[in-house]
Amino acid sequence: MEIFGKALGVHPFALQLRLERAEIIAGNLANVDTPGFLARDIDYQQILQQVESGIQAGQARPALPELGHELLYRVPYQAAADGNTAELNVEQAKFAGNSMDFQTSFTFLNMKISGLHKAIRGE
Repeated sequence: MEIFGKALGVHPFALQLRLERAEIIAGNLANVDTPGFLARDIDYQQILQQVESGIQAGQARPALPELGHELLYRVPYQAAADGNTAELNVEQAKFAGNSMDFQTSFTFLNMKISGLHKAIRGE
């Protein structure tokens, strides 16, 4: 199993992290009109670097950190009078960007699996 983990690299973790980020951003979107709501996000690059460091250090299956501790508050471009920091256009753009990045990670993972499948079949 460790061989497959090394072959797939960081891509399974990137997919999981993108999925969890989509849930966080969806929560921001759902609360865009909630007074006092504070928009949250994660530092995707930093978390993925931690996971990649774990993989390079030889950990067979490094765990994604608990995102509850990694959540950051988003600073709004324009402050709302009701204290809400979720901005509809910003959240929609972040969600769309994250979705595209998810598809890219999925494509990379699919290519890796396809390559492993070909290697196993001897092609």
